[in-house]
Amino acid sequence: MPLVEKEPIKEEKMITPIWLDIKYITGQFEPSDHPFFVVIDSKYADRADRIMRKEAYNAFVKMHTAAAKDGINLTIKSATRNFNYQKGIWERKWSGKTLLEGKEHAPTVYKDPTDRAKAILRYSSMPGTSRHHWGTDIDFNAFTNAYFESGQGLEEFKWLEKHAAEYGYCRPYTKKGTDRNSGYNEEKWHWSYRPIADLCTDFAKENLNNEMITGFNGSESASKIDIVENYILGISSNCK
Repeated sequence: MPLVEKEPIKEEKMITPIWLDIKYITGQFEPSDHPFFVVIDSKYADRADRIMRKEAYNAFVKMHTAAAKDGINLTIKSATRNFNYQKGIWERKWSGKTLLEGKEHAPTVYKDPTDRAKAILRYSSMPGTSRHHWGTDIDFNAFTNAYFESGQGLEEFKWLEKHAAEYGYCRPYTKKGTDRNSGYNEEKWHWSYRPIADLCTDFAKENLNNEMITGFNGSESASKIDIVENYILGISSNCK
């Protein structure tokens, strides 16, 4: 019987959604004008003008309802931030108008631009590299890890660790170590909606490079730091 050669198995290539491009990934758009974004109801946030992706918002509302039944209140303190919004945060820290962690004047403490950028990157993204650009990521209740380590904050964190995945959410910035060895410091308040964020992460991995990260003070450090590999892709295995 003649040997029949089998055709090689073809790997299926991910089909990129029409909305997903470099401008989207780097936050070069106005979320309030984007058809896939929605204003968050003020009862879920600390102010009335916060915006996020509709899919992520709908999943959050379900998660909020379930958490409330268990005595847990989840308040969104930050959501979508486009390039210009992130640029404002970054440049205030770069210039020293905003102290790093409330104590360090960056231009004084970090004379070298790359060292200064790394110091800001402990907790703040370079414009063009933030997951908050995507409308998928939200910050809950407080911006300090200490809050989530005792009392009510610990109960909130334990609930999220146990249940957030049921609603599509993961925590990208876990403690650095065996789970991840680069990127931002741990952020117990930061949660990401995977069904959309995974698409964005994969697109960034395949299409974004360090030279595209520009247009703000200190952007020359992006390549030296390898911002794409170490920060955009420096996330927990639970978010991959």
